[in-house]
This record gives sequence, C-alpha cells and structure tokens, in this order.
Amino acid sequence: MKILIIGTGYVGTTTGLIFCELGHKVTGLDLDEQKIQALKAGKLHFYEPGLEPLLKKHIEAHNITFTKDTETAIKENDLIFICVGTPQGTDGSADLTFVKNVAKSIGQNLNQYKVIVTKSTVPVGTAELLTRVIKDNQTAPVPFDVVSNPEFLREGSALHDALHPDRIVIGTTSETARTIMRELYKDLHCPIIETHPKASEMIKYAANSFLALKISYINELARVCDKLSINVHDVSNGIGLDHRINPHFLKAGMGYGGSCFPKDVNALIHTAKQQGTPLLILEAVVKVNAEQPVYVIEKIKQALGGEVQNKTIAVLGLSFKANTDDTRESPSFILIDRLLEEQAIIKTHDPMVKSGASHQCMTIAETVAGADALVICTDWDEYKNLDWAGLKSLMNQPYIIDGRNMLDKEILEGVGFQYFGIANQ
Repeated sequence: MKILIIGTGYVGTTTGLIFCELGHKVTGLDLDEQKIQALKAGKLHFYEPGLEPLLKKHIEAHNITFTKDTETAIKENDLIFICVGTPQGTDGSADLTFVKNVAKSIGQNLNQYKVIVTKSTVPVGTAELLTRVIKDNQTAPVPFDVVSNPEFLREGSALHDALHPDRIVIGTTSETARTIMRELYKDLHCPIIETHPKASEMIKYAANSFLALKISYINELARVCDKLSINVHDVSNGIGLDHRINPHFLKAGMGYGGSCFPKDVNALIHTAKQQGTPLLILEAVVKVNAEQPVYVIEKIKQALGGEVQNKTIAVLGLSFKANTDDTRESPSFILIDRLLEEQAIIKTHDPMVKSGASHQCMTIAETVAGADALVICTDWDEYKNLDWAGLKSLMNQPYIIDGRNMLDKEILEGVGFQYFGIANQ
C-alpha cells in the first residue's frame, strides 16, 4: 500500500518505518523544513534505540520519502495517517488545532476514496469531528472513511513494541475501511480489536491512565512502607506475582512523566468532567504524582540535616525515563526547579539530553565533584555500575538519594555512602 504519514515526530516517524518493514511504501509529510531535511539525510530529531539505522535502511531502499508538498502527498497516497501533536490545553483538554488543520487540508485535496487514520491520541468523538471537517472542506463529494487506530508505543522500546504489539485496535463503522486495515496489519501476529471509533479512542486514554494509576499507587504505598521500615520491593514482588495484577509499572520511584501519561490522564479527567462524571481516582493519581518529586526532596533534606540552601546537589538523569531524550514533564526538572527555589546549587548530567543549562556537566565525575548529595533521577544503565568509591572521593559529603531504586544499597554502604531510597530498606 502507499501510505502517507502526516507529522514526522516520534509517533509518525516510528509508524512510517514500521510500515516500511511490513513492505509498504511510505511518504512522510511535515511543514518543518529543518525536520524534513534531517530525515532525508537519515538523521532523527529525537533519540530512540534502533530507529535511526532503520531510517537509513529504508531511505536507501527507496521505501520512504519525505516532503512538504501537502497537495501532492494527499493525492498520491491511499491511506493517510494523522500523527500530529495534541498538546495539553490550559484546562487539561487535548488541543486539536493541528489535527483540525490536517483534516482541512485532506478535505481540500481529496481526489479519490481514501482511509484517513488517526494515530494521534485524541479525545472521544474526534473521528466524528474529523469526518465533519473533511466534508466541510471538500471541493467535490469524494467518499472517504475515518478510522481510529491508536498507538501503544513505549519511548525507549518503540521499535520492539511496534513489531510485536500486544494488540491492534481498529475503530470504524465501515466494512471497507475495516478490510483495508486488516490487510495493512496482516503480517503482525496479535489480537485485533475491532470496535466503534469512540471505543477505540477511549481505549488509548483508559490504558495510559490505568498504567499511571499503578505508578502512583506504588509510589504512595512506598511512603507508608518508608514509615513502617518495609522494603517496597518485597511488596511489589508479592502483589505483582498475582496474575490479576502483574509486576509491570509497580516500581516505586520519582513518578511518571513524558509526552503521554501526564496529558492523557488530564485529558480523560477533562472529558469525564464535561460529561458530569468526575474520575476521582484519576484526580488522586495526578495529585500523588505531583507530590512524588517533593517526597524525594524531603529525603535530600533528611540527609543534609533539613536544609538545602547553599548545598551542592548532583542530579544524574534529566530524561523522564531511560533510553529516551524526552524531558517533557520529567520529574527531574520538577525536582531541580524546587531545589533552585530553595537556593541549592545544582549540577546535572544525562547521557542523551543536552539541556544547554549552565548547571549541566559533560561527565559524571564533573557532576559529583564537590557535591553534598547525589540524586539518581533517571534509571540509565550506565548509572548502575559506576566506580562508586572513586566518585565518593570527589564528593563533599557521601549521601546518595536513589530516586529510582536502581542501585545496590549494600555495595554503596560498603564503600562509605549513606544511602536513601524510596522505601528501599
């Protein structure tokens, strides 16, 4: 099939390359000239393991091209995937400005029957909205169908997730569109859920919100475990082995962040309020998550005798999770901003994120030199087995606050550190 991907960000580029792997021809459309030129040169504008070699492979094989020509791209392709951003509005709702603009362009340039697919995470009812916008902007009554086909990619493992999905969700009321979507995904072996577009749109929000709920639940439980001198790892293992619960997303830490969970939870809360049925559990999830970096700051203060003013704090990790350079809603920055407000001296390091801030250092050794405390904020593999004895000798005081519970407490204490984890007794 000839597939058009509108929006060449994280979701769009990954989706397009996966379709190339499945044997389809793909065009990536974006209005950002700099982004298009970088992609044509085989360079990603974000970090995702394994994706850049795939980009170069399919450029060389002429399976994927990139363009700014909206009219030609829409007219020459059979399937159109909308992969543009849906940022959070001031009221928590999803801003559909970019999605609506794409729909207008599709309507103006529709020349024959096409299936228009929303990959972007959009509120319930968006498929119906897009249908109206496209019809309103048509110059002639050309038939089309709108399908909801949400993505479930995890940053840091998107390539694996896309090639080995847990499920594929297809939301449409059209048998023609349903048949085309089945053919598109025929080589992927997983359950396919065929449903109404509204249900498909809700599935994406419900899935991300439930995972966020699990994270906030174990983080709040960890605070109680701290008070009772219980190792939260044991609790996580004990409940996670119950197949009804499973162990995923039950690791206590700094809280969730990134481009999806924060805005998706807030968007679902907003949708529910519009319907007069507030989601009280999710409102609590948001509150707990906002408090978790503050809880880590309390541990820093506990280590340093109650004050951080004029204390040097080394922060390892800026991305919201390992294996990505995404810092959107990262707990690290919440923690850093609060520490700066309390007049702490901050030094930071991240293997992939180059923030350009004056407090960022090139090496870990430079970051911890003269520090009164070291805080692990992102669980990068390279932070797991450092020369801790050597790093301790560079620090002013030997305090480690492990915001990800990723380090071996016994090893650290064995070289003279005082270790503070998240209920990691």
